[in-house]
Amino acid sequence: MSARGLAMAAAAALLGGALVYAYAHRGAAGSAPVGLSDIVAAPMAGDLPRGNPQADPAREPPIRTAPRSNARAPLRAPTALRQQFEQTPDLYSFAQSLRLRAESGEAEAIWLLTRVYDYCANYSSAPVDYRNDTRAMEAMKLRGAAAMASARNRVSERCARFAPEDGLDYPMILVKRIEAAQAGSLAAEASLMSAGKPLEKTEDYRLNLIDRVVRSKDPEAFSALAAGMGIAANGRSAGFDYQRVSGTQFAELAWQLAACRLGQDCSAGGSLMTSYCANGGICSQDPQQDFADFVYDAAIPRQGAEVVQEMVHSLTGEERMK
Repeated sequence: MSARGLAMAAAAALLGGALVYAYAHRGAAGSAPVGLSDIVAAPMAGDLPRGNPQADPAREPPIRTAPRSNARAPLRAPTALRQQFEQTPDLYSFAQSLRLRAESGEAEAIWLLTRVYDYCANYSSAPVDYRNDTRAMEAMKLRGAAAMASARNRVSERCARFAPEDGLDYPMILVKRIEAAQAGSLAAEASLMSAGKPLEKTEDYRLNLIDRVVRSKDPEAFSALAAGMGIAANGRSAGFDYQRVSGTQFAELAWQLAACRLGQDCSAGGSLMTSYCANGGICSQDPQQDFADFVYDAAIPRQGAEVVQEMVHSLTGEERMK
């Protein structure tokens, strides 16, 4: 098993029931969560009281199915291209279909190409090692490994035709994100700001971009901006209207939850949940949990749930349901 595989397995063992929520971004690419930015952690096996029979780390604890939130239809339907990105079983073929449109300067096509590249980057750099590590993880039967292996298998299947020579690395993705932003993709602009690489470095530009994202109600732009509105924005103004949803870990969650509410695919098998799990070991032990259920179950203390919900409503412009 490779060193990378051992690291992945260790992450799965330690994180165990996705009781740590993380939201981070790769360098400046900004959408694939690969690091850990702890928001809340539940006790792990080693933290349990002495004499507790559940303290045996070799025993797989029973999966606790969290209660479902009252799901509501998203506020807007996804575009056909975004739906294809989430649903196509062959992302290589999808990328090929986008290239001509991207070469003609279509902003949405360029942006979605970067999303494909982000999603497939870890697999494409070493496909054989990636699959071998996943199989080794499955065989080790570690706590939490099954969910992570399932997510990695999903990535392997969808990205199967990508290879190292495709060069899906961070510098290439960054260049394409800049190209998408300059062509008019608001989501790409937001992702660059979250990554610390904004098109312009002035405070006026930053405040204007936040305002444009909120007014757009574009779920991908909300999601791309989320990391930049969390702890990274602590101590910086977000403008009077948005200061309350800026500078904290809860604010970051609120932006991502607002993206889900606005129509981003946040389902259990969607790219968001898959990338958290496959790249960072942040996996729900309930395979049916979507992002919102996962977050409210695992990441937000009960006392904070109402605060986050109020933030989400302020961003989406919805009336709060009683």
